[in-house]
Amino acid sequence: MNVLLLSPGYPPEMPKFTRGLSEAGATVIGLGDQPVQSLSDDVRHRLSDYVQTGGFHDEAGLVARAREYAARHRVDRVECLWEPLMIAAAKIREALGAPGMSVAETVPFRDKEIMKQVLDRAGIRTPRHANAHTVREVREAVAAIGYPAIVKPIAGAGSADTFRLDDAGQLERVLPRLGHVEEVSVEEFIDGEEFTYDTVCGGGEVLYDNISWYRPRPLIARSLEWVSPQTMALRNIDDPSLAGGRAMGRAVLSAMNFREGFTHMEWYRKADGEVVFGEIAARPPGAYTVDVMNYACDIDLFHGWAEAVLRGRLGVPVERRYNAVSIFKRARGQGKITRIEGLGPLLAEFGPAIVAVDLLPPGSPRRDWLQTLVSDGMVILRHPDLTRCMEMADRVGTDLQMFAGG
Repeated sequence: MNVLLLSPGYPPEMPKFTRGLSEAGATVIGLGDQPVQSLSDDVRHRLSDYVQTGGFHDEAGLVARAREYAARHRVDRVECLWEPLMIAAAKIREALGAPGMSVAETVPFRDKEIMKQVLDRAGIRTPRHANAHTVREVREAVAAIGYPAIVKPIAGAGSADTFRLDDAGQLERVLPRLGHVEEVSVEEFIDGEEFTYDTVCGGGEVLYDNISWYRPRPLIARSLEWVSPQTMALRNIDDPSLAGGRAMGRAVLSAMNFREGFTHMEWYRKADGEVVFGEIAARPPGAYTVDVMNYACDIDLFHGWAEAVLRGRLGVPVERRYNAVSIFKRARGQGKITRIEGLGPLLAEFGPAIVAVDLLPPGSPRRDWLQTLVSDGMVILRHPDLTRCMEMADRVGTDLQMFAGG
């Protein structure tokens, strides 16, 4: 099967999905905006051909380049796992007559207001919500929904440009920070713990699902620089306390008519047990969460995803052996990383429970913690017992410290 894969080299997880397609037997044709020479050796090795575009901002140009290529070579599928290119991928499918999500099916995954309207009609509990294009519309939406409220980009990803509003003063302070956002979603603030529901689907069936727990919830982690955010893939997703979120996830997939590929959904569990939908994307979770899910099951979901979209099966058994968690670190200070403290004793104490360490080395410039969850690096660890896994993750959060200066 010949698969046209958009952006095979970026973001950082995409080379792993490129590998997955290749190892699953697909002939992979890359469509990207960077010169082929700038792709990693592993990506170039996995591609049978590469089509360079003038830039991802020009959807019409992307469709034209895909048409030109398909006029000379057979294209059986068009795949995309990077959210900004989802609509372009759907337009290419329609232009080539390829199977997969259409533009109409993709739009609800990209537009948070349309998304919630679809789920409202399906009877799924969503936060009270409204979309807004102007300052006046934001004020009107907040007045209708009430405080506390959340304002975030209508087509955003992650927690970027997302703000909690507790009163009119906060609203007025936030409005100038949204000037670059064309359209926002204003929502009821849901006070509760935040989880994910992630799936790999094939043939219209859920072949694999995962629930991750955000510690703390992303809005807090995005507000406090000293926090070391955690994403924990839970071993026991059959726990009764998670049943409502898992059932809601299945209902959301049905309402959105999702049939094959990766999805990443976020949901809330309130103190009274009520579950509330957050949002869903037709892509894998970012920030190396697929790797965390792999460590939880000793599985390769990059390959499993490829098998699902190519053949409608996962191709690998699922055995939930561990709770697995990523802990992201933010250096103290500004400038370049000067030193890392506490890693050696943690490695000695926790031993094989620590399965990955990827920290910026001394001399590297600090990353902007507001722009990337990965921040200045991460540690991934795992353990069969949830309490022990939480204890170790919290120790990494407190005992491992990075410093910057200069």
